[in-house]
This record gives sequence, structure tokens and C-alpha cells, in this order.
Amino acid sequence: MSLMSNRNNVSSGSEWEGKIGYSRAVRIGQLVSVSGTTASGPDGPVGGDDLAEQTREALRRIEAALAEAGASTTDVIRTRMYLTDMSRWEEAGIAHGEVFGEIRPATTILEVSALIAPDLLIEIEADAVIGD
Repeated sequence: MSLMSNRNNVSSGSEWEGKIGYSRAVRIGQLVSVSGTTASGPDGPVGGDDLAEQTREALRRIEAALAEAGASTTDVIRTRMYLTDMSRWEEAGIAHGEVFGEIRPATTILEVSALIAPDLLIEIEADAVIGD
């Protein structure tokens, strides 16, 4: 059986998925990768300029994508957090710890010059391996 026949793409329903050519998450076998996820909303980011709240919303969206792929946050082995202001890393880190404090995936925090919209403060990726 080829890997592609065992592939499950998870969609958020965003019009951009087809235009850009990506999925919210992809599961192949026991591996699930969740695309960069923000707190973007129709009227600006969920949580406004509160980095911790934007982080929590992005993590809620990641958790939903994982669930749709048949995984959970306990299966997450790596996260990557992209911040527009590294001086605020602790706000994001504490919110991340609320979800992953006991799970303790490998994590990277990076500063980037900008995200897709100027009012977004964080984007998060996650990779999970579903146990037997």
C-alpha cells in the first residue's frame, strides 16, 4: 500500500486551502502534521492584541484539527511557535504550557518579522504520532 493511499487531508474550510494548495492537517499512517495555525477571525484575531489569548485560540484550533485526524494533544511530539515579538515569549509559553505542560513535546520558539496579517502575533505548527 502506498503512503498516498493512506493519506487523510483535514480541511478547515478556508477558501485559501485550495488557492494556496495546503491542508489544515495531514495524516499519513500514525503521523499527523498540523499547518501553521493562527487566531485569525473575520473581525481581527480572536483575543485582540492579547498574545496569550491568541496562543490559546491557535491551540484550540490545532486541537480540533488533531481530533478530526484521529489524534489528540497527548499525541503531539513537536510544536513550533512563530512570534512577531520575542520579548513577549513568556506570554505565549505560559499559554502553551496550559495545554502541553504534562505532555512536554519538543518545542521551538522563533521570532519572525511578520505573519500574514499585521495584527496576528503568533502562528503555531504541531506534529503528532498516534500511539497504538
